[in-house]
Amino acid sequence: MEENKVQATVEETANTASQENKPEGNRPARPQRGQRGRRQGHAQRREVVKEYEEKVVRINRVTKVVKGGKRMKFSALVVIGNSKGKYGFGTGKSGEVPDAIKKAVEQAKRNINTVVLVKGNTISHEVVGNFGATKVFLKPAPEGTGIIAGGAVRAIIELAGIQNVYSKVYGSRTPINVIRATYAALSSLKDFRSVETLRKGGNEDVK
Repeated sequence: MEENKVQATVEETANTASQENKPEGNRPARPQRGQRGRRQGHAQRREVVKEYEEKVVRINRVTKVVKGGKRMKFSALVVIGNSKGKYGFGTGKSGEVPDAIKKAVEQAKRNINTVVLVKGNTISHEVVGNFGATKVFLKPAPEGTGIIAGGAVRAIIELAGIQNVYSKVYGSRTPINVIRATYAALSSLKDFRSVETLRKGGNEDVK
């Protein structure tokens, strides 16, 4: 009899403890501290927005001949921009394509430049950029024209945020040379305020 009473008491205690630990209603049990931290970390990662858009212009396979044979790597040319006037380009080389692209993006972020857009999301005036045997001509276009460009020129112009422009490439059309010539052309653009300030300063010197 005593053994039966002890066993019944143990069962009642276990049932009471399970009812106390059971969540109220249909509400799921609260996650542990570690699980809650992981969920918050995942949510924060999802909320992170990329500052720059990336576009791979070209992936090239390069080979280095050494005494032991040939060593093959990949070279990546990447253009980045925020579509609001900031743009840049970079190159990277590695044994794997993703690593080469990552290196190119890191270099592009260190090579950021800004272009001032005028009414109609176009450039302020005609400009020519030169690099080596490549010459790139850019001309402002009225709203609704679109981007009259192709290849590497279009990539860097789109990511810079220019929506209406005419372009023409003369000479060598190697992608890296075209990108550098376009970069030089956009870098030499001047806006109205900078020209006005420069002219005022020149007039004061003459006086």
